Amino acid sequence: MDESNVTCGKRLASIGLENTEANLQAYRTLLVTAPGLGQYISGAILFEETLYQSATDGRKIVDILTEQGIVPGIKVDKGLVPLAGSNDESWCQGLDGLAAREAAYYQQGARFAKWRTVVSIPNGPSELAVKEAAWGLARYAAISQDNGVSSPSTDGPSAQAVQPKRSRKPNVRVTGPEWE
Repeated sequence: MDESNVTCGKRLASIGLENTEANLQAYRTLLVTAPGLGQYISGAILFEETLYQSATDGRKIVDILTEQGIVPGIKVDKGLVPLAGSNDESWCQGLDGLAAREAAYYQQGARFAKWRTVVSIPNGPSELAVKEAAWGLARYAAISQDNGVSSPSTDGPSAQAVQPKRSRKPNVRVTGPEWE
């Protein structure tokens, strides 16, 4: 469900359907109303539009997920951009305005967030890219927790845990020679 309209459009095109709002809504409704879905998944990462979307029967998609015991989450990064001064590496943007966006996402029903960070192995990773990734993940986690939108832990078996609202317990751990 963490798919842009363009990506969903490609799925629809593969079965001969147009990329229209009605078809996107029908596709997402089909996904969230699959019988027994809550028995198999515990969380669903949603694209921003999907967080605010209703199913074809008028119920909010977030409510349909919650009724099945599925925790709604949200993709919050704004994509990769080139990292100046690196080995042709990228960094993830989206920290600007994140606090306000996450406050709105929480009001809409999101209880966890996804942030994507990429470290290039073939060209690096450069020290700069590793530091930018660590800094970005730490800022994302702090902002998310301040807004009650948990950032899933990157540490061990609690990786899918959802923390209570306003938790200040850190759940992102950065390790390495410089941070130990």
